[in-house]
Amino acid sequence: MEFGEKIYVAGHRGLVGSALCRRLAQLGYKNLITRRFEELDLRDQHAVRDFFQQEQPAYVFLAAAKVGGIHANNTYPAEFIYDNLQVQNNVVHHSHLNGVKKLCFLGSSCIYPRLAPQPMKEEYLLDGKLEPTNEPYAVAKIAGIKLCQAYHRQFGSNFISVMPTNLYGPNDNFDLQNSHVLPAAIRKFVDARNAGAPAVTIWGTGTPHREFLHVDDMADACIYLMQKYNESDIVNIGVGEDVSIAELYGLVKRVTGYSGSIQYDHSKPDGTPRKLLDVSKLHALGWKAKISLEEGVRSTVAWYEEHGAAATGNAAVSKK
Repeated sequence: MEFGEKIYVAGHRGLVGSALCRRLAQLGYKNLITRRFEELDLRDQHAVRDFFQQEQPAYVFLAAAKVGGIHANNTYPAEFIYDNLQVQNNVVHHSHLNGVKKLCFLGSSCIYPRLAPQPMKEEYLLDGKLEPTNEPYAVAKIAGIKLCQAYHRQFGSNFISVMPTNLYGPNDNFDLQNSHVLPAAIRKFVDARNAGAPAVTIWGTGTPHREFLHVDDMADACIYLMQKYNESDIVNIGVGEDVSIAELYGLVKRVTGYSGSIQYDHSKPDGTPRKLLDVSKLHALGWKAKISLEEGVRSTVAWYEEHGAAATGNAAVSKK
């Protein structure tokens, strides 16, 4: 990426988009283009057309998406598939029409089959049934991958797709109804500690295993791949290690200083039994994660405690 050329970060107010903007600025990229949802609804084809024709960005990071945990996916399945398909279709198509030099599409590890062998390799895509609790979102992300690959194949568009594992960090969504497991855990334990609550209840059995990557590492990996990688095949981005949900809650409990007990609500779903990405391809390309889980949790807890209630109102949509 050339330092003086325009870089459009779609979803700059969300978890990934804000991290991308921070990292790009740190590296010396100053010509960043952003739009709030109120200024540009990426679901609106005509608005996206006008935006690309006017701004003519050279590079695009497509980090805008409607995202959420199990509850949000179960409650809003139509929105999760419709909104994400609309955003992807519009941004990718108009990037092509306006000669964008390179685009990075942000997918998700939920694209892989529910019972995929672990760790999950890139070639496991479309090799089995998806996890039912987030299938609409996963289908939309798979469509985004195939869209980028089709433009790459037919037109030679340099559109790459990256599959991040579970992400967390500053500007995450801490709303208990719509957030992912780690930000929800941080809020639960901080609130329970401050209220002197005797116990914290978590969904399911605590036995599923998940991998967690700090969003600053994610941003660094995306920029690295934009500079180094030019193939249409997807690339996993993760740390290559996972923990059980029970272990995760134990870590958050310790970091927040909560002294009560942890209870499990077995009536709630666990989701996919295990999600661990195979990151050997990413390592072979020369990039590895740097932020440990404990270090990342500590910094995220500190961020949440500083921002307080303002951090709990982030919507389930990473605003476009």
